[in-house]
Amino acid sequence: MGKQGSPRSPRPMSKNTNSGFRTKDYHIRSSDSFGASDPSIGRRILGGENYWNSKVVLLHGLKADSGKFTPCKGVYVGKRHTWFRRNVKSIAFMVVLMAFLFLLDSLVVSNVGSINLQIRTNSTSREEDSVAFLHEERPTVQMYGRLLNLASTALAEKVLKQDNVNFWEEPYPQASKWKPCADRKTPTSPGKPEKSNGYILVSANGGLNQQRVAICNAVAVASLLNATLVLPKFLYSNVWKDPSQFGDIYQEDYFMRILQDDIDIVKELPPHLKSLDIEVIGSLITDADIEKEAKPNDYIRSVLPLLVQNRVVHFLGFGNRLGFDPLPPDLQRLRCKCNFHALKFVPKIQEVGSLLIKRIRKYYAAKRQLDKQLLGDFIPRISSKKHNAARGPFKYLALHLRFEEDMVAYSLCDFGGGEYEQKELQAYRGVHFPLLIERLKNSKPVSPVELRKLGRCPLTPEEAALVLAALGFKRETYIYLAGSHIYGGSSRMHPFTSLYPNLVTKETLLTTNELAPFRNFSSQLAALDFIACATSDVFAMTDSGSQLSSLVSGFRTYYGDGHAPTLRPNKKRLAAILSENSTIGWNIFEDRVRKMIEEGQRVRVRGSGRSIYRQPRCPECMCRSQ
Repeated sequence: MGKQGSPRSPRPMSKNTNSGFRTKDYHIRSSDSFGASDPSIGRRILGGENYWNSKVVLLHGLKADSGKFTPCKGVYVGKRHTWFRRNVKSIAFMVVLMAFLFLLDSLVVSNVGSINLQIRTNSTSREEDSVAFLHEERPTVQMYGRLLNLASTALAEKVLKQDNVNFWEEPYPQASKWKPCADRKTPTSPGKPEKSNGYILVSANGGLNQQRVAICNAVAVASLLNATLVLPKFLYSNVWKDPSQFGDIYQEDYFMRILQDDIDIVKELPPHLKSLDIEVIGSLITDADIEKEAKPNDYIRSVLPLLVQNRVVHFLGFGNRLGFDPLPPDLQRLRCKCNFHALKFVPKIQEVGSLLIKRIRKYYAAKRQLDKQLLGDFIPRISSKKHNAARGPFKYLALHLRFEEDMVAYSLCDFGGGEYEQKELQAYRGVHFPLLIERLKNSKPVSPVELRKLGRCPLTPEEAALVLAALGFKRETYIYLAGSHIYGGSSRMHPFTSLYPNLVTKETLLTTNELAPFRNFSSQLAALDFIACATSDVFAMTDSGSQLSSLVSGFRTYYGDGHAPTLRPNKKRLAAILSENSTIGWNIFEDRVRKMIEEGQRVRVRGSGRSIYRQPRCPECMCRSQ
C-alpha cells in the first residue's frame, strides 16, 4: 500500500536511460529518517559515565588521604580543622550542588537514550534495512494462546508420521485443463494500424507490481487509440527511494519484439516532439483527469482528440486507470500477452533469483514453463534427488505476510498490542495518512471488533501460522517469507517461528555481496520475492488485495499447468472461526480452516470486472482442453 501524502516525482534517470520528454517536477523533500544509532548520543552517555567515575575516584582519594597523619603533617592539622570549620557551609553547598548535577546528568542521559530507542523503533527507512522483519525489543504479542498450544501439540504428534498433506497439490484436476495461449495469433486480431495517431508517454507510480499493471494497461490503451507507445518511465517515490527504470528491471528489446505485431513501441520520442512542453500544450493527463478503472469510451472521448491534435499525450501516475470490463477481447488478450509473455526480468535479476531458488530447494527435479519464463537461461540444472536428499528440502512454501506498518495502521484494527501499539499506530496515521484522519472525523466510527468481523483486518503472523498448522503442514516445512518490514518485529514473529522455525528470507539466503547490487533498489528486491513466490511448490497469501499476491497467483494459474496451488484465506470466515478461540477444539478448527481454503481453490472462470492479471482463466488469455 502506498503512503498518503507522499507526492510522486519523475525518477532520476538511470545511466542506461535518457530523458525522452519533459514533465512538471513533482519532487518534494521529505525529512530524513534517523539512523539506527546516534554517535553524539553514544558519546554523551559515555561522557556521563566517565564524569561519574572520576568523581567517585576523587572522593575516595580524599577519604583515604584524611587518614594519613604522619608526624611531619601534624603541624597542619590545627589549621586544617580551623579552615574546615570556617568553610563548612561552603563545602556542604558544593556537595549538594555536585549531587544535583549528578542527578540531572543521569536524567538527561536516560531521556535522550529512550528517545533514541523510540526513534530507532519507529523508523520506517526502507533504504537502510530491507530485512524481512524488524528486530524490536518488545514483549511477545499473542492473541490466541490457547490455539497456539493446541497447534504446537498437534505438530509435535505429526513429527514421526508420514506427510499426507494434500495441500502440496491442486485439489481439483480441472485446473490442469487450462493452458497458456495469450500469445497466439487469431484471425480477428486487428494488428497494428497503418498510421499512428501519435505517441503515448507513461510515468507509472507505485512499486514493482503496480508499475507492471500500469505497463500492460498502457499497451492496451496504445492499441485502443492506434498510438505508438514510448517505453514507460517509473516515477521516483520519496517512500521507496528507488531510481530503477524499465531497463533496470525488464528486458527492453525482448518486450518490444514480443509485442511488435500488436503495437509500435519506441525507446524515446522523436526529436521534433522532445522540445514540447507537454503540460503547456495541455497533453499532461494525471490520475485526477481519468477516473479509476475507466472504460474504453472514456479514452476515446477525452484522450484521443488531444492525441490527434498534439501528437503526444503523457499519462502521469496511471494507477489502475483502465477497467477490466467491458473491454474488447483483443485488448484483454493483449493485456495478458504483455503481463505473461512480454515482461521478462533482466539477466541480473534472473541469475540471483535462480541462486535464491537453489539455496531454498537444494535441488531441482524438473524444468517447468513457470521457471523458464521467470528465470530464462538461468534455470538451475537438474540433479538427482537421491544425491541431494541429505542436503535439504526439495519442497518449500512461500508466504507473503502482508503485515507492514502502513497496512496495519491504515486498517484501524486492534492487534492485541495494548495502549502502546494504539498510540504508535495513531501517530503513524497522523503523519502518513492525513486524508484518512480527516475522513474519520466526518464519518461514523466502526469499532475494531466490527472491522475484524467484516474481514478487513490484515492477518497477523500468529494467525497465518495457525492456518498453516490447521492445513497439516509439518513443523519442519521450509517457508520462504516475502515482503519487507513486519510490524512489531520479533515480538510478532515469535508465535510463528515457535511453530515453524525453518523460516528463510532473501536476506538470510543470499550473502551481503550477492545482495549488494540490489540494496538500494526496492523494486529489484521485490522482483526476487516475485520469483521465489511464483516458483514455490505452494504459495500462501494473507491478503488477496495485495498486488504482489494477485500477480503471483495469476502467474501460477497461467503457467502452473494445474500443479501450482495457492492458498487464499477468507478473512471474514477466518475471523468467525478465530472468535471461538477459547472453546473450539483443534479437530473442529482444522476442519473449518481446510474447508475455507478448499473453497478458495475451486477452478473458476474469471468473473466480470475481475482482474485478468489475477484470474487469467478466460478465453482471452487461456485455452481450455477437453
